[in-house]
Amino acid sequence: MDTKDQVFSYIEPEENSGYLLWQVTMQWQLDMNRALSRVGLTLTQFSLMAGLYWLSQKKEGVTQQQLADYANTDKMMTSKVLAVLETKGIVERVKDPGDSRAKQLRITDNGVAALREAYRIVKQVDDVFFKEVEKDKASFDELLMRLIKR
Repeated sequence: MDTKDQVFSYIEPEENSGYLLWQVTMQWQLDMNRALSRVGLTLTQFSLMAGLYWLSQKKEGVTQQQLADYANTDKMMTSKVLAVLETKGIVERVKDPGDSRAKQLRITDNGVAALREAYRIVKQVDDVFFKEVEKDKASFDELLMRLIKR
């Protein structure tokens, strides 16, 4: 093939960091979703529950917008996932006394119990999934943090 007809600047997709990151992310998410389905949760639900838990440890009255910002998730998707978690009795959404447009979030006692159980599953999946990079964990995590903070 003539080089002027080439679409990509590389020969194989594995030469592209974005492709590799996408492949790893998709595999990890699939593993997580399969495992978390045993407790009736998705990875997105778990992640928002965990985010709400962490934010609630730091401050009272966490709003949907604050959670979406913290989790780097779309505001509308966050709202839809929270509605599902609310029907499961995991999260409560109440009007913010300081802003009639905002809703404050609270993880329920059942939600904390579900989060504990889900975290055990998440930890098991992570331990298996990241086993190949365990000896390089500090470097691996530092590289990921650099990408997050870019």
